[in-house]
Amino acid sequence: MKVPTDLQILSEIYSSYYDEFRSYKEESRRNKIHVPIDVVKIANKLGVDEDIVFGRLYYHLNQKYGYKQDDGVRVDFFLLGLGNERHCVQFPLMASVLADLKKENRKFKIATTIAIISLIISLISLSISIMRG
Repeated sequence: MKVPTDLQILSEIYSSYYDEFRSYKEESRRNKIHVPIDVVKIANKLGVDEDIVFGRLYYHLNQKYGYKQDDGVRVDFFLLGLGNERHCVQFPLMASVLADLKKENRKFKIATTIAIISLIISLISLSISIMRG
């Protein structure tokens, strides 16, 4: 069973909707930062049911990354609707979260690579000492 990571979901949204975010015109949507997305399209690209993607965005990521400003205004990561637009992601916030996830992923890959190289060196050293022993 394939479960997409937050990194995969957000990467797919970013690559699919960055041009739309960038090319904002007032007549095209309600505001620039909230970009409506097609959850079904994203789910299909990831090979999962649409409710998996919707649930991750609405129940998990919105709770994890949405916040309340000092003046009490809530900044949502994902909105069910904004005016007549449905399933809107706060694109600059999502891009920041995506950048952090990519950074953490790189750090994990580097640490894992170093650990594997260290293990190989240790095994080679052990083999040499056993052969000489």
